[in-house]
Amino acid sequence: MSEPILVLRSVVAGYGAGDILKGVDLEVQPATVTCLIGPNGAGKSTVLKCVSGLLRPRQGSVTYRGDVIDPLSTRKRLSRGIVHVPQDRSLFPAMTVWDNLLMGGYAMKDQKEVRRRVEQAADTFPICRQRAHDHAGSLSGGEQKQVELARTLVLDPGLVLLDEPSIGLDPKSRTQVFASIRGLAEQGITVLLVEQNARSGLAASDIGAVLETGIVRLVDSGASLLTNPEVARLYLGGHATPAAATAATSAPGR
Repeated sequence: MSEPILVLRSVVAGYGAGDILKGVDLEVQPATVTCLIGPNGAGKSTVLKCVSGLLRPRQGSVTYRGDVIDPLSTRKRLSRGIVHVPQDRSLFPAMTVWDNLLMGGYAMKDQKEVRRRVEQAADTFPICRQRAHDHAGSLSGGEQKQVELARTLVLDPGLVLLDEPSIGLDPKSRTQVFASIRGLAEQGITVLLVEQNARSGLAASDIGAVLETGIVRLVDSGASLLTNPEVARLYLGGHATPAAATAATSAPGR
């Protein structure tokens, strides 16, 4: 196994006087999808904020590509390739889809490079060309999420942090979004996602981590967690996914 691209060591963090994370240890391998699951209030979104710089750990450290990034601002982390896609829709609804993509490169001086990346992102997410001149607000929830993911590519990310990417989506849109997330990993981009729909999140992930009361309690392959009876009882509605179905879901091209 290669060196992890992201390492959290004994991270303690929270808001005000209360600590939500109480010593999180987690390693994320490059070009993989890692899914954090757990009950509400366990600290899943707080982990993402500690990585992107929206929240500074009170104790512990966050290391990205071998460098401790705790002192860095959110902007500097973004320049290093850490992109945080929040739970709420982040597109500009009155702007066209294409202009939303261009906004991904607003801080770049080389506009030729911005256009090249936008074209490349649209190749990966065809909906961006199909609806290029439509207002982003006219797209369905699943289409908007795909445009959000496409816009991250304009930033040339090494690590994408996704907070509840399937929230509010119908089953068909959810399937499309998770297929897009798999596509990011296949391009060599590392994805760390938080997902309340644990079954869908784990099915799309290489690795799953169970976060409970501010601590990572269990780390295993997504497929193994899907068939784990205890995980099923707590987070999958009481029913583990049969091993054969998990293997089919985990096959190439899933």
